[in-house]
Amino acid sequence: MANGIPTQEIGELLDKMAEKLPKMISALMGTLYSAESGKQMGKAVGSFYKELLESGIPQDEAIQMAKDYLLTIKDISKNFSNGN
Repeated sequence: MANGIPTQEIGELLDKMAEKLPKMISALMGTLYSAESGKQMGKAVGSFYKELLESGIPQDEAIQMAKDYLLTIKDISKNFSNGN
């Protein structure tokens, strides 16, 4: 421990993270881009659109809001794939 900083423990923690993080990211990417993920995304957007209509949102606005929702989901998954 140098200057009260547990450097050995920090180093060991970083080594473990470097070992496990790539596997976690790969698993996440597989989940985001699977057929099941696409199916779930479609259900989520469809549900969102339906709820908007049932809440009295005009159809043209609900369509735009559903598109924006889908684009937001796509942007989030793109950020994961780019490592941001």
